Amino acid sequence: MDKLVAMTTFVRIVETGSLTAAANALDVSLPTVVRTLAGLERHLGVSLLKRTTRRIRLTDDGSQYLERCRVILSALQEAEDALVSRRREPAGKLTVTASALFGRRYVAPIVTGFVRRHPKVEADMLFVDRVVNLIEEGVDVGVRIAHLRDSSMVAIPVGRTRRVVCASEDYLRRHGVPQTPSDLRDHVCVRHSGLVPRNEWHFRVGSREVSVPISSVITCNDIDSAVDACVNSLGLGMFLSYMVAPSRKQGRLRYVLENFETEPTPVQVVYPHSKLMSNKVRAFIDECVGKLKRLRLD
Repeated sequence: MDKLVAMTTFVRIVETGSLTAAANALDVSLPTVVRTLAGLERHLGVSLLKRTTRRIRLTDDGSQYLERCRVILSALQEAEDALVSRRREPAGKLTVTASALFGRRYVAPIVTGFVRRHPKVEADMLFVDRVVNLIEEGVDVGVRIAHLRDSSMVAIPVGRTRRVVCASEDYLRRHGVPQTPSDLRDHVCVRHSGLVPRNEWHFRVGSREVSVPISSVITCNDIDSAVDACVNSLGLGMFLSYMVAPSRKQGRLRYVLENFETEPTPVQVVYPHSKLMSNKVRAFIDECVGKLKRLRLD
């Protein structure tokens, strides 16, 4: 039994959701897939999958073996790519995802520069404010602003972004500068519902995290509109620092309550363990990581 072929077959069955789909993906017959899986289970002495007429499910042993297979196959592909990467021009479709504003502001320039230097690459950019399932949606690389809890993803840290409270100098002159989170009761606020789903903001006071009710004069699901409202002196706003960094740099907004900010959120370049990394993906990840690490996101 060719163990690498068997591992690849097993991973494809899980990823595609059926033996038939795996056979199509591998361009082999269904009986070949069935025999390969049976031989692998016989060799290991365990059942990897529970099969019914409608679906397949991993056993506990199967779940553990799947992660190890992914690591081994990925390492093998990386070793092969390392040998040929200097001779192979990146080519083919590259799909990249990020949140809408971060993608538009920071990721899109990296993608366009990469495509300009590698004309054989065709890029799809998916910038949306939701968590994209990279495997199910066929995405090669993502930039996530979050603590990663998905063990099927490889994550490369590139920075951190703060959760900041800000306002225009004009607003602060007229209403005063809050010194502690409790001072917010004397202020009106602009709430970005995508970041703050409820009328409360979170702060760190000593070793405790506290929730402070706010009175919102405007609630908006669009980041640019919410930031503009703060720039136009309508109230205090809470944003991730990268969202308002340009306005702060231009002197249009000022951070307040900096001593009470919660723990910064990591920014990470992520890609699936299970996807065998092509030369174009490896080259893009290296470039993306290098450029994002040089950014100032605060």
